[in-house]
Amino acid sequence: MLIYGNTPRDIMRMMWRRKFKLLAVAVLILIAVTLTGYTKPKPSLNALDRFWDTLGGKTTDLVKETK
Repeated sequence: MLIYGNTPRDIMRMMWRRKFKLLAVAVLILIAVTLTGYTKPKPSLNALDRFWDTLGGKTTDLVKETK
């Protein structure tokens, strides 16, 4: 029997309230990690760009590149 302090019911209420704060912090950290993962530069696709340029009619520079 607890003479001084909180009862088990009070302790469970405190834990339940803090659970939402902990969940909110975890979600914010997860969002921050995913957003920082998308800031990396994408590699350029030169072959695909040249292909679409050729289909579009930009062939003046392609003759110099093949020599």
